[in-house]
Amino acid sequence: MARIKPVEAHEAGWFVRLVYALTKRKLGRVVLPVKVTAHHPRLLRAMGEMEQGQMAARSVDAALKSLASLKAAMLIGCPF
Repeated sequence: MARIKPVEAHEAGWFVRLVYALTKRKLGRVVLPVKVTAHHPRLLRAMGEMEQGQMAARSVDAALKSLASLKAAMLIGCPF
């Protein structure tokens, strides 16, 4: 349970609703970290750009990136 109340789609502006739709398409649902970060749309945009930049990087094989991401998530107890 988050300490900060998540922003629901009906409370959000157009940009946040767009991010919610893209997140739902990619992951199947809108995850809590995105809903909490939606309180600050500029930060939400910056985090999205960082994620896209990391996905676009070609210096490491995609399979190795996936394994490293999974290992990091397991170490910190992240469910996704």
